[in-house]
Amino acid sequence: MDLTTFAPRVSKVYYGWYIVAVGFLSNVASSFALASTLSIFLKPLTAELGVSRGVFSLLRSGEGIIGACLAPLVGVLVDRHGGARLMAIGTTLVGVGYLFLGHIDTFTQFVLIRLAIVTVGDALMGSSVVNIVIAQWFVRQRGRALAISSMGVGFAKVCMPVVGAWLIVMFGWRHTWTVFGLGAIVLGVAPALLFVRKSPEDMGLHPDGDPAPSLNPQAPGARPKTAAALRAADNADVIWAPEEALRTSAFWLLAITFGIASIGVTGLNLHIYSYVTDLGHAPVVAASVMSVIASMQLASPLAWGFLTERIDARYAAMIRFVVQGIGLGLAIISGNLVCLYVGFFLYGIGLGGNMVLPDILWAHYFGRRSLGKIRGMGIFISQVLAAVGPPFFGFLFDITGGYGLSFAIFGIVLMISAILSLMLRPPRSAVSKFELRVSH
Repeated sequence: MDLTTFAPRVSKVYYGWYIVAVGFLSNVASSFALASTLSIFLKPLTAELGVSRGVFSLLRSGEGIIGACLAPLVGVLVDRHGGARLMAIGTTLVGVGYLFLGHIDTFTQFVLIRLAIVTVGDALMGSSVVNIVIAQWFVRQRGRALAISSMGVGFAKVCMPVVGAWLIVMFGWRHTWTVFGLGAIVLGVAPALLFVRKSPEDMGLHPDGDPAPSLNPQAPGARPKTAAALRAADNADVIWAPEEALRTSAFWLLAITFGIASIGVTGLNLHIYSYVTDLGHAPVVAASVMSVIASMQLASPLAWGFLTERIDARYAAMIRFVVQGIGLGLAIISGNLVCLYVGFFLYGIGLGGNMVLPDILWAHYFGRRSLGKIRGMGIFISQVLAAVGPPFFGFLFDITGGYGLSFAIFGIVLMISAILSLMLRPPRSAVSKFELRVSH
């Protein structure tokens, strides 16, 4: 039976918003694999399996490296075939992997299942695939579309620390993995197969639901509002060869700017629960701090998305890093509970920008036609850098007996990323096309 027969047939709602809704669900399912989720399991797992926090943190590095190596291939597959089957296969692998995790006896078994099944599955159904698919459907409204989809991660993070901690207390960590596995399969498989389509052109539509392509300045309501958005519309259908993109400074600066910041994000995500409890606070307080961060990741992406439709996205990125850095500094300046909550509240607002800003900039600078392969190469670099974070935090903890030095270094890196954001420029071909257009 052709699954496309189940797709909704409506004329007033642009079909791209159904893609966004599926992206939201897929991001919720993908969040079960995040470091912030794994952090809830850190203490019970290390205690029962007899490993140090530093060694346990190496797992996240391995996952990051494998995900990085898969990213270019996954990007090519999305460009060629779309994301529906990739997302369904990936979600199935993740769900099955979690079911296996509930029956492991050694840390070696845990690592093998996470690396060989869960990590591979997450690379096929995670936010990188979702965001590439959504970027194919939107140009003018790309900021809000990516923001709404990415709010699935924030929604999951709001619920996950409290629900996960409660499940572990009530049923143990093994049965908690089983619940996560079944939840991922329910959320991710059927919606992807039923609703996800490769591009609007495959359904006789145009990006954003406009009656004519949104890069047409005469299309009703489609004219971008800012110079940066106009450049993005000009560049929307430019096809970039990988080797051509690699020769641009924009590619490397984008990868490094967000990549070095992700070192601290992945490290903090895995260790934040342990950090708060090490300060002497109860586990429920640690879980609530994680929920504060996640709440802002849920609430703020839409604001960041709208902001990028009104100002240059690189300025929005700079603001994001500054807000995140100020929040981190306030959170670690003392063990005071009020500072902890307020600081991580601001940190979460900044982190929410990370849900949309990188993908908006990549799509603005390199268009949507070859976004998968170009974004995949960028993800490879960023994730290799991100893989450094968890063991860096873990081993520094083993050496110093605390997380203070790790967090301080992270704060400095955020300020460096803020400066690098201001140096971002569109690739030369996009600038030349924009200049040619405005000259006429």
